Amino acid sequence: MGLDKQDIINAINTSVKELQQGIDTHCCLVASILEEKVDERNLLPLLDLCPKRSRELRLEKAIKEAIDVIEESRKAFKSKRLEALRKKLTSVMIDTD
Repeated sequence: MGLDKQDIINAINTSVKELQQGIDTHCCLVASILEEKVDERNLLPLLDLCPKRSRELRLEKAIKEAIDVIEESRKAFKSKRLEALRKKLTSVMIDTD
């Protein structure tokens, strides 16, 4: 791999900035908890970084894609099972939004 020192320094600097942003976010959250003024806006970035939330977002995207594919193919395939699956997936997505 042809990384030079400047590439490595740039990668480290980017990583440090991301870590500092995370620390700042956590400091704000802890301060708001201690002041008993928890602001939902402070929680959203943390929830989005949560591995479970990330997985949920990927699953949601995959389900939406599956619904789109089923919808596109329903005219070509007059399958009642595909139609039922599309409706079920759509219902699940509506319940979770």
